[in-house]
Amino acid sequence: MGSSYGRVVVAAGMLMTCVSMGAMFSLAVFLEPIGAATGWSRAGISTAATIDFLAMGLATLAWGALSDRYGARVVTLAGSLLLGAGLVAASQAQSLLQFQILFGVVVGVAVGSFYAPLMATASGWFENNRSLAVALISAGMGVAPLTVAPFVRLLIDNYDWRTAMLVVGVTAWALLVPAALLIRSPPSAASAGGPGAAAASDGYTLTATQAFRTPQFIAIALTHFACCAAHSGPIFHMVTYAIGCGIGAMAAVSVYSLAGLSGLAGRILLGITADRVGARPTLVAGLLVQAMGAGAYVFVSDLGAFYALSIVFGIAYGGVMPLYAILVRDYFGPRVMGTVFGAVSMAASLGMALGPWAGGHLFDSFGGYGWLHVGSFAIGLGAVAIALSFRPIRVAPPPPPAAAPA
Repeated sequence: MGSSYGRVVVAAGMLMTCVSMGAMFSLAVFLEPIGAATGWSRAGISTAATIDFLAMGLATLAWGALSDRYGARVVTLAGSLLLGAGLVAASQAQSLLQFQILFGVVVGVAVGSFYAPLMATASGWFENNRSLAVALISAGMGVAPLTVAPFVRLLIDNYDWRTAMLVVGVTAWALLVPAALLIRSPPSAASAGGPGAAAASDGYTLTATQAFRTPQFIAIALTHFACCAAHSGPIFHMVTYAIGCGIGAMAAVSVYSLAGLSGLAGRILLGITADRVGARPTLVAGLLVQAMGAGAYVFVSDLGAFYALSIVFGIAYGGVMPLYAILVRDYFGPRVMGTVFGAVSMAASLGMALGPWAGGHLFDSFGGYGWLHVGSFAIGLGAVAIALSFRPIRVAPPPPPAAAPA
């Protein structure tokens, strides 16, 4: 049943990452309508996204540790209930501060419960094609711009932003709670021989605390931070940047959706590539393309150019995302993966927090997004440089077997 039910876990995980991340990223579509209806500044509304990522990052470490102890089902079920509550409450916010707390803190904490626990759980269900399995879980985020974003735009076009956000919250409850009940922990060697036997047999002896002190953890975390700092701004402000270039609202959303579709393809493509040539070289190549794509936004203004760049940029930023989970598992093993990958995801969330805030601040200061894209290009090159520093962990050879008594 192992690999068979593993496919159920992957399918449920794809749905959960799609709905949860799509709900949080839908603020990119809500940005202009909320500002027009309330008079709140673009920087102020964008700050809610920054708070989202900060809250998600801090919560991800805790959620990951809880999933190592209690399993991903309990964690994702709690997150599902909290996410719907945050969206419903944010739809009724009467001040910018209330909105920032409800959409930023509550939604951010809730979304942190999905990615790291689901990636750790899915990786344990597969020995072969593990990179592809976690890539598919991550691919849920790529599906979100194709599904959640147009759904939100349709709701906004027919109702007001408050009704649209309320419907998104109720829909999140309806989809995520049943999906969370499908999540099961993978069979483990520990169940047969106990935790000590598992530790001895899998070759990984570091605890989570010890792993946090290694240069390999620091390098992976810093790379993920810089990677997300490089692409979060261009992604979050993609719709409003396209509208500012004279592109219609629905067409601008289609640019964002195409980037998401390309991200979905990138996750699968780079996942398959990583299974064949390794996660590290695949990551370095993807990060380089991502940096070039972020910088290229300075030169686009018409719809055709936006579409072309969305394909390249989407493949790159989408494709690299699941590779960090593979690196964490390869370096530190499955027993502490939820906690360690939660910490790496926390660093990534801090990077994601920079882009929305920086984009809103730079737009309000300079009247455009040029400096955002230049800065994203530079940070993206920094991610490439850090990724090139990855080194394998030195593992002590196992002790020789004890001699049989005479």
